[in-house]
Amino acid sequence: MAIQRLIEIDGKEVAFKASAAIPRIYRLKYGRDIFKDLSQLEVGMKENDEGQSKLDIESLEIFENIAFVMAKHADLKICEDTSEWLEQFNTFSIYQVLPQLIELWGLNVQSEAEQRKKYKPPKGK
Repeated sequence: MAIQRLIEIDGKEVAFKASAAIPRIYRLKYGRDIFKDLSQLEVGMKENDEGQSKLDIESLEIFENIAFVMAKHADLKICEDTSEWLEQFNTFSIYQVLPQLIELWGLNVQSEAEQRKKYKPPKGK
């Protein structure tokens, strides 16, 4: 079951969606593992603060890619190019948006685990 949320970016409400398809979509588009990338970003966020961010360019690009994939998943009318999508925003703070995307992803993972717990396989034939 997919989970969707609106997040404000640069004064605009942007839909983001998390589902079991996200890791596959992310891997196909960027050739990377979203689980490793989210973990790396979480560590980087904890080690830095918004006022004196020392996140490297690669971390910022990973964040933008994750945000794009989750936004595109929520709205298929969004263009196919990450940079083109980012052009619609003047500012895009990793410190404001990433925690919300991580929370959204966590809710999706929690939802998937709850569904598995409720599943009871049929008794023998």
